[in-house]
Amino acid sequence: MIRVEQASKRFGAQVAVDGVSFHVPPSTVTVLIGPSGSGKSTVLRLINGLERLDAGRIVLDGLPLDPAGRNLERVRAETGMVFQQFNLFPHLRVLENLTLAPRLVRRRAAGVVEEEARALLQKVGLADMADRFPAQLSGGEQQRVAIARALVNDPQLVLADEPTGNLDPDLSLEIMNLFREINARGTTVVVATHDRELIRRVGRRALTLEHGRIVEVG
Repeated sequence: MIRVEQASKRFGAQVAVDGVSFHVPPSTVTVLIGPSGSGKSTVLRLINGLERLDAGRIVLDGLPLDPAGRNLERVRAETGMVFQQFNLFPHLRVLENLTLAPRLVRRRAAGVVEEEARALLQKVGLADMADRFPAQLSGGEQQRVAIARALVNDPQLVLADEPTGNLDPDLSLEIMNLFREINARGTTVVVATHDRELIRRVGRRALTLEHGRIVEVG
């Protein structure tokens, strides 16, 4: 599903990702683990084309990402992203946040998308908050909306950056069970975290990053 070859990324003088190479087989769960500043979040953003490579190559499901951004829309149409800072549209209600991309990007019928979105809100425990705005939710509730939004397109690939960072332990377990459930249906999942407990919960394979390099595979 993902092949990363000698990927490098700098932000000014800072080397965020330094010649990283790895592959992610389809229909698997891979965990990127490491402390803050290790490069794991940048790797996810490179895979989704949110950051451009300075060097190296990334291929997603046979589609190469290049500096010109070719194939980017095709890749994103099949990819769900869970951001560490939620990135919800503040002027849209919860249900609208979930249904916007499927309607505009995939041009799916509004009624069908809304039904699926409400089912996902039920799964993440927010069925009664569909008509609220993000500012009316707690941090944990916003994170659950962000996770539901990433899943509403039924993507082939889900990239999750610290998806349980704002959740209590019990809710974290429920969310990771949700990731396991979608993986069981064939979705490839890549999770970036500094929480080693998540590996025991969902990970089949872990890549440990330090200072922008992979130092351990296990």
